[in-house]
Amino acid sequence: MRIERHPADRLAGAAAAHLAARVREVVAARGRATLAVSGGSTPARMFDALADEDVPWDRLHLYQVDERLAPFGHPDRNLTELVARLLTRGRLPASGLHAMPVCRADPEDAAARYAAGLPEAFDVIHLGLGDDGHTASLVPGDPVREVRDRPVALSQPYQGRVRMTLTYPVLDAAREVMWLVAGAGKAAALDGLLRGDPALPASHVHAAEAVLFADDAALAEADAAGSTDAAGS
Repeated sequence: MRIERHPADRLAGAAAAHLAARVREVVAARGRATLAVSGGSTPARMFDALADEDVPWDRLHLYQVDERLAPFGHPDRNLTELVARLLTRGRLPASGLHAMPVCRADPEDAAARYAAGLPEAFDVIHLGLGDDGHTASLVPGDPVREVRDRPVALSQPYQGRVRMTLTYPVLDAAREVMWLVAGAGKAAALDGLLRGDPALPASHVHAAEAVLFADDAALAEADAAGSTDAAGS
């Protein structure tokens, strides 16, 4: 895994610049780009920065890595930030946003429908890291971690919500996985990820190419343990 270390106040901008460059590169080569994104406060700042980047928006297809089963517009929804920061600002066309259909009456059928519309392999998948080592909605102890026969599945309730999530085979098939991790609260989990701790769901993502964008606080324990040297930087 390649490590990109940036000051906390520049981290989101650096990640956004990387995504924009990757999208431009893929569009130049193949005419369209596919990107799947996760939610959270740090990604929200990245989306703000991405809106100011030079991106061929009409050639970008944006998907969700995971989503809580909650009503449209609810603050729990990852989609709410995407709409506010990219659609409402007039950057991404509505036709380019492929939202997880979590409001359907039959969530299992909704997951299957979303899976049917996924690309064969994403150009980039952006992932975050929970302080418990989860990524996407692949949470410690949840049977969804064992799903290998479906691209999209439902989790058990986690922090009060059932979630729809991409599964490991989809994450592993990505041409690039881009991790974005910030803050001291993630330091222990990030050290575990860089060491390949099998107890952490995030450690079971094995895409061919991976880049980590992180700040000093998130990397503090990994630095102390020498994990950053082992991962490459």
